[in-house]
This record gives sequence, structure tokens and C-alpha cells, in this order.
Amino acid sequence: MNTLDPKGVKSGDEVFVIYHNPHTASVANIKKAEIVQHPHEPNGVALFLHETFHTIEDDDALFATEQDAARAYEDLYNVKYD
Repeated sequence: MNTLDPKGVKSGDEVFVIYHNPHTASVANIKKAEIVQHPHEPNGVALFLHETFHTIEDDDALFATEQDAARAYEDLYNVKYD
């Protein structure tokens, strides 16, 4: 799995994440997100996804390409990502 270091991303970077639907736990999709300046921490960055800011945690899996995210998805779920 080729993930990005969450501490190495900077504002303006585009990343891909495997996003779990909060209303249906069994549904996950790959989504493009943007790294932006954290709205409450002037020296930090946040993940901007679905018009919402998300704090980036050390164990978050961020991918540089959709293909990298799809490979990780397939490894995690043993199913081909369409």
C-alpha cells in the first residue's frame, strides 16, 4: 500500500481517501479531497471532504492517486474497486 505521510502533506495538495459512509457503515468509496489550512489551528492542515473540515490523524490513510487508493481498497475488502 502506497500511502502518504499525514505529516508530510501541505495546503493545496489533492489526496484520495477511502471514505466510509457515516449512515451506512458497510459502504465505502474512494473520494478526492483537498488539504487545506486548518480553520482553528493556524499552523495545521485539515482534510476538506464533502464541504467539511476533518482533522488529519497520524493513522489516516491518504493516497496520492486514485489508483493507489483503489489498490488499498481491493487489499482491504478483497473485492475489485470499480
